[in-house]
Amino acid sequence: MSYQLNAKQLNINLQPKDFNLKDSSELIKSIDLTASRPWVGQAEAKKATEFGLSVFKNGFNVLVLGESGSGRQSLVWDVVQKTMQARDAAPDLVLLYRFDAPEKPLPIYLKAGQGKQLRAAMDGFIRFMLKEIPPLLGESAAEKKDTGAAKIEIEKIIDAQCINLVEMLIADDAEQAHSPELKKFARYLSALKQDAMENIEIFQQATAANSDEGLIESFLGRYRVNLMVDNGLNPQGSPAIYDEDPTFNSLFGGFESADSGSNTADFMRLRAGNVLRAHGGTLLLHLRDINADQQSGSQILEKLHRFLRNGTLQIEEQSGAPGQSMSSHFAPEALAADVKLILIATREEYYALQAELPEFARYFQIKVDFVESMPAITEAYQQITGLIARWCEQYQLPHAASDALVSFVRFMQRHIDDQTRISTQFSLLERLLFESAVITQARGAKLIQAADVKAAMDARYARHNCPERQLRESIVDGEVMINITGAEVGQINGLTHIDLGDMSFGSPIRISARCFAGDEGVINIDREVAMTGPNHDKGLMILRSWLSATFTKLTPLSLTASLVFEQEYHGVEGDSASCAELYSLLSALSGVAIKQGIAVTGAMNQHGEVMAIGGVNEKIEGYFRICQKIGLDGTQGVIIPSRNLAHLLLDDEVVTAVEKGLFNIYAVSNVAEGMSLLTGMAAGRMVDDAYEAGTVLGLAQLHLEMFRLSYQHNQPIQLVAPKPQTIRELF
Repeated sequence: MSYQLNAKQLNINLQPKDFNLKDSSELIKSIDLTASRPWVGQAEAKKATEFGLSVFKNGFNVLVLGESGSGRQSLVWDVVQKTMQARDAAPDLVLLYRFDAPEKPLPIYLKAGQGKQLRAAMDGFIRFMLKEIPPLLGESAAEKKDTGAAKIEIEKIIDAQCINLVEMLIADDAEQAHSPELKKFARYLSALKQDAMENIEIFQQATAANSDEGLIESFLGRYRVNLMVDNGLNPQGSPAIYDEDPTFNSLFGGFESADSGSNTADFMRLRAGNVLRAHGGTLLLHLRDINADQQSGSQILEKLHRFLRNGTLQIEEQSGAPGQSMSSHFAPEALAADVKLILIATREEYYALQAELPEFARYFQIKVDFVESMPAITEAYQQITGLIARWCEQYQLPHAASDALVSFVRFMQRHIDDQTRISTQFSLLERLLFESAVITQARGAKLIQAADVKAAMDARYARHNCPERQLRESIVDGEVMINITGAEVGQINGLTHIDLGDMSFGSPIRISARCFAGDEGVINIDREVAMTGPNHDKGLMILRSWLSATFTKLTPLSLTASLVFEQEYHGVEGDSASCAELYSLLSALSGVAIKQGIAVTGAMNQHGEVMAIGGVNEKIEGYFRICQKIGLDGTQGVIIPSRNLAHLLLDDEVVTAVEKGLFNIYAVSNVAEGMSLLTGMAAGRMVDDAYEAGTVLGLAQLHLEMFRLSYQHNQPIQLVAPKPQTIRELF
């Protein structure tokens, strides 16, 4: 059943008194401003994040889904940092020269801070040997021969230095003496001593006048330490790394470029990426950033997949990397790393990844889903006002009065067009708060009032409404033909929703129909010239189905009908105009005129039920502004689906016009109800295999019978509304 809406149904009934406070400053005493931002409306997401960070097992990486501005990054990052600070410190990673396999450096994990100590100690060890060993050997073989006594003395010096190195590493923790990593280091020192003794002549050459410094430096470079990962600055927790600009090298490391004459040992040129730096902790990435890397995006995902599968990372040159000429035989072994990967993505990005790389997506067992809205209940209102109070204090803004709080809440509900839910995209609310505060400060006030919020939204609308303003002016000037008065046959004002990204608005568009005797059925001219999308074509198919089912007795229909969106040159998509198309067609078929002041939006199904559509507020307000500009006379209005009632959050100007009777909004649940409103004539009921005479469907059936006879006798006729018994007299 159709009915006319009153002003109270057009927006939420929220009053300043419902907040039980004069302004948001009253909430400051109950807010811990030092704490992280609360997870407003995201309780389940918070639980999932905390659970995901508590499980450090293979495959339990975290996938964060949500739209930009929902707090998906900042909220998760806060929890990540706090959780990692409470964990054990992550180790340092050093690479040492492997004497039996120079192409595969020896990785050793040490306690946080010990990597830097070892690097400095080994540099000191090299300097000590250069100082102490040459005098024992003499500057040349002529001065002093390489006797066994000298070798024994040198061996003692090296042994003492090696003992000092080991004792330095176990000084703080005696249990570390039995660790596998320290045993590995002890074996390395044994190999180092053997290598030094076998190449003792190098030290003898170090003090010679004609010594080859490059050769000496190249040889001694093998005793240096490559500190790959240094966690000494964060000894109390595990690393939490956010790579804001992920590239192949930033994530996986690579080789430091070197000149062809460089004496730097190959293993010293290896550099760690953020995956290795995050060992023992977390690494946060945006999937969009990886996909945006057209050169390496697919390589990055494939490399991440191998790392998640194997738990090890092979540092390698990226193909085509400039300035690098590492010899092909140098292939360091894969390095173990235990990293919890946190991937942030929109749902569309994740589903695309799942379709392309399902095995990769399988390693993200913990899904953190940031919902787009939350129920509009008292608790939600309190959380939002608390968030506003926190921002006002944090950014030193004027606090918001209770009437401004109403405006802010309405803004968040309008963002998702739902009276029962509130948007959780709080970045939008934050920006509106800033803009409102600027207006408040400009007038020298201490509190943000509802008028300031409205002024901020009006100013924002004025900055972005140029496309709508131009279209509205073309309609008012008559360049685009839209009639909002009188009645016409086969002509109706449909409503379109135009989304330009930074703004969206509604606008009327004339839909017209013509009917003839024939057998081509309903033809959509826009569809015939390939200007419609699949959703619109689906709506047209449903319209045809409803028409055939409604006039079953006359099926197949002897009808050729054309529909067109007039003065539309950019294409038509969506099925929200299917009701308007049907009304235009029924008007042309029955000969009954349609009121031009009433615009229509709504999608229909095969049973004639009117389904909800999107952009209902923008469509109503867009049509209202045009009628207001031309002149409201109380006959204009909009027909919407009754299933869209909960989505109405209209501007105060529209609500006031409805309250004064200058503009009308009707809700229908069936196409028959809309036809009665548009024509002032009953749609018609089926009685004895025929629709009632004097109704829209009755006249349509009558004319369809005339079309059948005309088509059978191949005689053109003119549509009239004769009495049933005189039909055959026309032939």
